[in-house]
Amino acid sequence: MTRREKIIAYLTECKAVQQSTALTTNEIASALNIYRSNVSKELNQLVRAGIVSKRAGRPVRYWLGDEPRVLLDPFEKQKIEDTKIGFAAHTSLGEKAQKLTVPHTENVFENLVGSHDSLKNQVEQAKAALLYPPHGLNTLIIGPTGSGKTFFANTMHRFAAHKNIITKKELITFNCADYAHNPQLLLSHLFGYVKGAFTGANEDHEGLIQQAEGGMLFLDEVHRLPPEGQEMIFYFMDHGMYSRLGETAKMHHGDVRLICATTENPESSLLQTFVRRIPIVIQLPPFEQRTVREKLQLLERLLTLEANRIHKNIKLNEDVVQALLGSVTYGNVGQLKSNIQLVCAQGFLNSMQNEDEITLSFEQLPPNIKDGLSHLASDRHELGKLTRLLETTMIIKPDAKRGLPEVDSYELPYNLYDIIGDKAALLKDEGLDQTSINNFIMTDINLHMKSFYQRGKLGKTENRLNEIVDREVIDLTKKIRHFLQEQEGFLVRDNFIYAMSLHISSFIKRVQSGKPSRKISTDLVSMAHDFPTELALAKRVKEMIAAHYRFPIPDSESYYMAILLVSVHSDLKNGRVGIVVAAHGNSTASSMAQVVSQLLSVDNITYYDMPLEMNPKVALDGIATRVKKIDRGNGVLLLVDMGSLSTFSAKLTEKTGVKVKTIDMVTTAMVLEAARKTTLIDSNLATVYRDLREFVGYSHSGEKLKEKQTLITKSATKQKKAIVAICATGEGTARKIKELLDKILLDNLINDITVIPISLVKMDEQIKKIQEKYLIVATTGVVKPKVAAPFVSLKTLFQGGAENFVNLIEQLDEGQETNNTFLKHSKALTEETGQKYLAEYFTFLNPGKIIQVLWKYCDFINDKTNNTMSNAFRINLILHLGGALERFLTRSSMKVRPELLSQMKREKLYPLLEEANKLVQKKLNITLPEDEIYYILELFKTEQQKIAD
Repeated sequence: MTRREKIIAYLTECKAVQQSTALTTNEIASALNIYRSNVSKELNQLVRAGIVSKRAGRPVRYWLGDEPRVLLDPFEKQKIEDTKIGFAAHTSLGEKAQKLTVPHTENVFENLVGSHDSLKNQVEQAKAALLYPPHGLNTLIIGPTGSGKTFFANTMHRFAAHKNIITKKELITFNCADYAHNPQLLLSHLFGYVKGAFTGANEDHEGLIQQAEGGMLFLDEVHRLPPEGQEMIFYFMDHGMYSRLGETAKMHHGDVRLICATTENPESSLLQTFVRRIPIVIQLPPFEQRTVREKLQLLERLLTLEANRIHKNIKLNEDVVQALLGSVTYGNVGQLKSNIQLVCAQGFLNSMQNEDEITLSFEQLPPNIKDGLSHLASDRHELGKLTRLLETTMIIKPDAKRGLPEVDSYELPYNLYDIIGDKAALLKDEGLDQTSINNFIMTDINLHMKSFYQRGKLGKTENRLNEIVDREVIDLTKKIRHFLQEQEGFLVRDNFIYAMSLHISSFIKRVQSGKPSRKISTDLVSMAHDFPTELALAKRVKEMIAAHYRFPIPDSESYYMAILLVSVHSDLKNGRVGIVVAAHGNSTASSMAQVVSQLLSVDNITYYDMPLEMNPKVALDGIATRVKKIDRGNGVLLLVDMGSLSTFSAKLTEKTGVKVKTIDMVTTAMVLEAARKTTLIDSNLATVYRDLREFVGYSHSGEKLKEKQTLITKSATKQKKAIVAICATGEGTARKIKELLDKILLDNLINDITVIPISLVKMDEQIKKIQEKYLIVATTGVVKPKVAAPFVSLKTLFQGGAENFVNLIEQLDEGQETNNTFLKHSKALTEETGQKYLAEYFTFLNPGKIIQVLWKYCDFINDKTNNTMSNAFRINLILHLGGALERFLTRSSMKVRPELLSQMKREKLYPLLEEANKLVQKKLNITLPEDEIYYILELFKTEQQKIAD
């Protein structure tokens, strides 16, 4: 019996058929032992289906009736209707979509998703700019790549044409980035030229301004206009006059409205004389700041466009919807559109035998889009909102009213589905089976789309990289990539050019600045030796760089290069240090984060724009939200510009529970370096923070060497660290304290702290002498001394609180905190504690239900092995099992090579684990894959090795 059937049966059993006997969500959830959120979701779906009636108020009550209805006030009723964005379990989306499709009105902005919500102010600004007498106002649209600037400009143009504000009905568009490296050619396109203006100008030629006469000219990426071009544009805005390239005496009059767009901060990327002449600045939000309802509406519209192309229904489930929405990490609506085109192409290929419908299944999604599900799950609040709006199964029908989109930067210049159909027929005639046909065509689809988007906006980031590092470095990096991929068969990710270019450039700048070679840790050397292939290639790459620049490179660079190669060869998702860029200004931080996200394709960076007049307390709350969202369990680096933001570290750590380190005077180059550092497999917050404090920028050829920069903060002397233990005599108790602390420090591999026992007699004098040689990091004993260091009482110390010292020490060393010591010494570990851990770390599990099963699992192993399982290991095992269950539920179980699975079955512990897994199977009806059992076995082997050591 399904959840829904159980709920209906229970309502019937309780005779909840009228308001007086109606039941609440909690009553139903408690009686059926079903998670409350699942009951709420099912009840709302039953209400929408007309099976259950609902009464507004607190608490909300539900009942079955002969004529089910929802008793709501008008506002609540409208709110329910607004959530029906076209997804339905039993009715097609197309039928509901027709209700949602706004009939053609005089206001074309009504069809814009978000026109009454996140884009409400932007729409009002656009209308004001277009209707302002006598000729309207020029407009600048700001927003990250893919946020819809071109679409918004087109909507403004359609509005103006419909209102007869303009006479020319065609929108003239020009992308300033296309000719950014040839200013003369750029200006000739805009303003035209006369015969003889330059070599090859054999006749007069009109420019785009003349072509747009009586209408609108859309200048995309206007920040790429050279200064002289901006000056000519603002002269035209002032006087309505311009001259062609090569003209000296003649002036032309023009009646053209200008819409400009940029991804950059106009205050720093455009001339202020240019910006001042654009009175209307419209800021478009990134995809992540859109409401959940808007995201679903955008998804539905983009899927409808694909349905119109293929003339078939598109069927998908809620997992696919969540994966698609979660897959948007840097490219906003543009990225969502390209991802939808890819999965629809794959679905079309797999459903060619079905004339009416294509099915998009989660199992067939590309890995990067599948990852969207776990990415979305990291924001529980967002996921909760989305879950309440989704149905189990969704059907998208072609909608003739919407037609096909106008061509934009994310629109393929051909019908991909025609290509698929023709190629499939050709391969079938050649005698290939369906699996081979699918493999051939999907490879072709990926190449088509990758090639197109590399030529389009998402592929233009190399130009920006060229603004940060020297072209010579980029060319050398391309040679290195060719060597790795073509000669050595070592495949690298798309962001290799950016990661390696920045690494080389940073190294050269370090040499130019006279910085000493970096000290290399034994841990990094050991880690590099764990990857012999990458280390060997790194040595070859080091030789290529040395030969190119004709100066010797230290051997230590091979180890850094090896770690970099491992990082670009494998895609790390968890454990990265998060990055928050926060700066004063309306788009300063977002612009820097946008550039870095595009260049490096990273998903561990976010931003917070802080207007100058914003209250610091408001900013603190806003940044705290960003910190919690971007944290991957390895701490967060806060990069700020100045002022109050630089003092937020401790407050943010206290507020969020996330370790935060702050660096001020942020630049785009610093954000790039931070993102690059955090992708390395050995990166942690302390390492990234230390390296960035020493970062001196990227090199440019021809650049004069600047004076050596002084570090912002530098420790005057490197003092040894000490913990002071105090007792009456300096012997006895103090010695026991020293033995205890020495053992704890040794267990935690802390070897740079000395424990010093002292007597109460002349305690202050002794402490002063100690402070001459040592930095006192903590104190303990019979009294608390007057020292600016944490104090732990003897009672707390001997009752298991010694781990506080470890936490304090690790915080001082900018390392990660650990609860293992607490778990190891605590005697109060209970199922409730385990439940709290599960609730903290997992999204799709019900901790209250599975903790009993996992606890019994641990007890079973404990009894059968006759070994006492430590609390630390029990929690580790419970969390590992919870991860295995969640991976099973999200269809993302880990994989192990067949030969390792074969070896596993010969292990002594394997039969016992099989028996224990039967408990899970019996209680939860889940059979863990053998690949997961392998990792459970490895966990036990590691613990046994610790005990043996």
